[in-house]
Amino acid sequence: MTRYNPSEIESKWRGAWDAAGSFHTDEDGDKPFYVLEMFPYPSGRIHMGHVRNYTLGDVVARFKRAQGFSVLHPMGWDAFGLPAENAAIENKVHPAKWTRENIATMRDQLKTLGLSIDWDREVATCEPEYYKHEQKMFLDFLREGLAYRRESWVNWDPVDQTVLANEQVIDGKGWRTGAPVEKRRLSQWFLKITAFSEELLSALDSLDRWPDKVRLMQRNWIGRSEGAVLRFEIPGRAERLECFSTRPDTLYGMSFCAIAPNHPLTEELSKDNPALAEFVAECNRMGTSEEVIETAEKKGFDTGLTVRHPFMPDREFKVFVANFVLMEYGTGAIFGCPAHDQRDMDFARKYGLSVTPVVLPPGEDPATFTLADEAYTGEGALFNSDFLDGMSVTDGIRAAIDRLESLEAGTGRVTYRLRDWGVSRQRYWGCPIPIIHCLSCGAVPVPDSDLPVKLPEDVTFDKPGNPLFHHPTWKNVSCPSCGGKAERETDTFDTFFESSWYFARYADPHNAEKGFTRESAARWLPVDQYIGGIEHAILHLLYSRFFTRALKQCGYLDVEEPFAGLFTQGMVCHETYRDEKGAWLFPSQVRRDGDAAVHVDTGAPVTVGRSEKMSKSRKNVVDPVDIVNSYGADTARLFMLSDSPPDRDLEWTESGVEGAWRFLSRVHRSIAEDDGGLAPIGTARPGSLSDAAAEAERLTHKTIDGVTQDLERFHFNRAIARIREFSNALFGLKGDGDDMRWVRRFGFETLTRLMAPMTPHLSEELWSTLGHETMLVDEAWPVADATMLVEDTVTVGVQVNGKLRATIELPRDCDKAKAEELALAEENVQRALDGNAPKKVIVVPNRIVNIVA
Repeated sequence: MTRYNPSEIESKWRGAWDAAGSFHTDEDGDKPFYVLEMFPYPSGRIHMGHVRNYTLGDVVARFKRAQGFSVLHPMGWDAFGLPAENAAIENKVHPAKWTRENIATMRDQLKTLGLSIDWDREVATCEPEYYKHEQKMFLDFLREGLAYRRESWVNWDPVDQTVLANEQVIDGKGWRTGAPVEKRRLSQWFLKITAFSEELLSALDSLDRWPDKVRLMQRNWIGRSEGAVLRFEIPGRAERLECFSTRPDTLYGMSFCAIAPNHPLTEELSKDNPALAEFVAECNRMGTSEEVIETAEKKGFDTGLTVRHPFMPDREFKVFVANFVLMEYGTGAIFGCPAHDQRDMDFARKYGLSVTPVVLPPGEDPATFTLADEAYTGEGALFNSDFLDGMSVTDGIRAAIDRLESLEAGTGRVTYRLRDWGVSRQRYWGCPIPIIHCLSCGAVPVPDSDLPVKLPEDVTFDKPGNPLFHHPTWKNVSCPSCGGKAERETDTFDTFFESSWYFARYADPHNAEKGFTRESAARWLPVDQYIGGIEHAILHLLYSRFFTRALKQCGYLDVEEPFAGLFTQGMVCHETYRDEKGAWLFPSQVRRDGDAAVHVDTGAPVTVGRSEKMSKSRKNVVDPVDIVNSYGADTARLFMLSDSPPDRDLEWTESGVEGAWRFLSRVHRSIAEDDGGLAPIGTARPGSLSDAAAEAERLTHKTIDGVTQDLERFHFNRAIARIREFSNALFGLKGDGDDMRWVRRFGFETLTRLMAPMTPHLSEELWSTLGHETMLVDEAWPVADATMLVEDTVTVGVQVNGKLRATIELPRDCDKAKAEELALAEENVQRALDGNAPKKVIVVPNRIVNIVA
């Protein structure tokens, strides 16, 4: 038997592709197609999520290349970030050394997968030749008014001693350290993403090749709201309290106002009120994320102030400082309507405030409708609301805004939940922000000619905080404006900054002067197919969409959307295992014994838990390197593609991997050992084919058509199912006539070509085995003969008095008389007629025969 040896086959063909430059990007082809998977963080080892992500992209790249497209399929490294800095502290190694060694390791691991990547375009975001250009972009944003500096309240991780984005605060703790997050007021650099709020929102409708769920997540994040800014009179004070509300129709249900702990009014009142100052300090020990705000106990501090109701000037309501009101949202002040907002309801019940329902659910009696501890947030008619009574919520909002404007107590306004992007991070291993601070001149941009501002290599991590701040010489410079003593900005950019434009760098990666040209961007952007995890649905994708618009405004490029098509793959999951003491076990430590599981070394019982996303913390991980070494990359690729739809989670099982291995072994053996004989390469189709050969030819063309459509639609698991079915029929062909020798070669070559995007190494080997001297990677994708796709027969239902009694096979477009004859000849039809002649027979060609008895 011919043995399938993947390690030998795969190294052989990877070497051949490299030598031939098979995946070098064609800059001159007339059909450019850009395939990109989200680039990885260089942690040091690839994981199964990487294997799935990059295999999906590689299938698209190889498929499109075979279809005649000039494909750009690059790879790089999202190389800045706190993990490298923490590794430097823990292992006493420089972050640059740690990162570059990890990149080298992971590059080698990824190459074993046989990815059709143009490695000549590789980038690493930690290299000065990369981040030089984003420093220039930032300065251009600054000139355009798209970047600015201001004080803001931020999430502060006291262990990592850096600012955290709201999304990096989990259950009130830092996502990496687990330390309770605090609020701090710091001067931060921001990018003005809010300048594009409406554009980012409305353009989502044009992204018809994005998943609906991702577009919905972005819509919700941008959060367009139509409402009103209300101006409440404060008895005894000249100023008014401004609140934004999307529900001014519920004003008659108001029971309090609340302001943020960092509202200017709070700051004024707390100066002479130690108790309030302590309450504010307590609030500041909370994070600023919505998750923290929503789940925390709702607390307030009575300021002693009141506000007058705009529609009922004789009614006054208390003003509280509340821990669930953020200065960064709206105006930093709200009016509370407990009956129709759960957060307000919790607060009102805690402090004994009134709860007045003003929206009546359908079918409820206004005389008896009451609420306990759960707010009503649905639709209904307004009541208990004077001039608004009987109106719908929508009509009530408009009427309330009109009344507020006529009283000069408020104005209608559109607002957005989206906030400007704070890009300052207090860490070393990031791109330096190119600003110099001068006591005389303020914040001065570094001159373009002095870029890049490079990170100093001689840093130490023996003090808490940012090593750049403690560096004895790097931060001390002369002011570019006045020449006086000045200091560099020691904050570095949020790593999302690097990943918000890397896709454009790939278009022209060796352009040292500009980063990329307008011409290169025009050729390749937007990315035709972007692939990555759903966890990046909001921040990375939204920031990239903003960045592209900002770059257009600054004259870098002419497109507005970075990614024309987006696919989000599911996670790779595995069973979890615990030993008798409850400790997690690796799958390699567990052996199945029937339905039970035992420890490999001790034979002790193992508890099998649910299947979850592979994670180091639960040890339910399988090392891709081990799988490639044991089964080959093609087996790993095939299993990743065949076991579930690519947008759903995939359950990794040893039996599934072995099944993929067995299939590939069978294909290899069946073609290599074929004893039926093949027609010589290039033999013309015989003038006539036997029924079996004709059926095999027809099946081949149907398979080509089906697999092509499946790959276009990302139905990779369906494509593989078709290929398996096709191979079963193909390998069962018998006969040694000229027609069978021809159709067997046609089938074998087609099978090999169809498998190439999924299992490229074995396909190349089989192409060579079939006698070809050219490489399969250079061959065109097969095209189905449309005449072969038309079925000769159709299955038609036969109904008697509206009930299906039989199905019959008829020649396509069979004449009505023949269809009627065959339908009436069916035994079940005759039984239903019970010896009676039919009153009427209606034949709908190719669809149905209706018999009226």
